[in-house]
Amino acid sequence: MSPVKIDSLSPAGAITPTGPWSLGVRAGDFVFVAGMRGIDPATNTLAVGTEARIRQAFLNMKTIVEAAGGTLGDAVRLVVYVTDMNRHRPIVNKIQDDLWAGSRHPPRTIVEVSRLNQDDIVEVEGTFFCPAGSGAAS
Repeated sequence: MSPVKIDSLSPAGAITPTGPWSLGVRAGDFVFVAGMRGIDPATNTLAVGTEARIRQAFLNMKTIVEAAGGTLGDAVRLVVYVTDMNRHRPIVNKIQDDLWAGSRHPPRTIVEVSRLNQDDIVEVEGTFFCPAGSGAAS
């Protein structure tokens, strides 16, 4: 059995999962955030508009990592799935520049997929280095 305790993260203000999965977990000093889509946590419906939906996906990821005591600047890897690379990649880049302003940009993979859950246009997942005891816990 592993000596590393794994804690699920499901903070107040986060989206409600659309299936049997955790929003994120802390395993030692690492936080793994599940694929976040452009769901407005206030309504649990997709945000309206392309840019708003993509920004909301990143903000949903931010909510999870902040609950573990981290920030977006603690990202060590991002994966972004889009349904239209030509249309959505420039918007993802702009929003990521906005949200990571003043921080280093983490390594990122962006992949075009044929379809996402609920016909969404983007999904982002991340791995963060957030040393245990450095911030809040959920």
